[in-house]
Amino acid sequence: MIVVDTSAFISIEIGDALDLVLSTYEVHTTTVVVDELRSTAAYDDSHGRAADEVLGSIERISVHDQSPSGATTTRIDAGEASCAQVVQDIDAEFLITDDLRALPELEALVDCRVAISPILLRALVTNGLLSNTEAKRRLEAIAHTRDWLGAPIYRHATELFDT
Repeated sequence: MIVVDTSAFISIEIGDALDLVLSTYEVHTTTVVVDELRSTAAYDDSHGRAADEVLGSIERISVHDQSPSGATTTRIDAGEASCAQVVQDIDAEFLITDDLRALPELEALVDCRVAISPILLRALVTNGLLSNTEAKRRLEAIAHTRDWLGAPIYRHATELFDT
């Protein structure tokens, strides 16, 4: 079981991996994240289109009516806080987020691995569902669209494929 926040869902869709992820993993999220996706889908840009695609697949995602706990901080937003609570409630293995600033605080909050969305591309390679070359291509698409090039998240993501 994995719990996915808004930023990670958008990246997964931009990387054209949403269908594979939903077919491979039991994916959970929260109503807070769904609301954030709806807000993002209102924009006429790549992020808005990605959010709209995720919403189009919402019936394949277990959505928990979870309000954010007191875990919101200057780094953890309402969506991430609600996901952290669901992780604890369902004993998920991973919390997937692309917010590197929140990652250390989330790791301290939950009893599971907290990782960035490209770890799912890496897992799809490990499971034989994507080639390493294809996963890297999808990571590059995410990086270009999400303006990750040169950013710490991009360096962390590329390290996943340095094997």
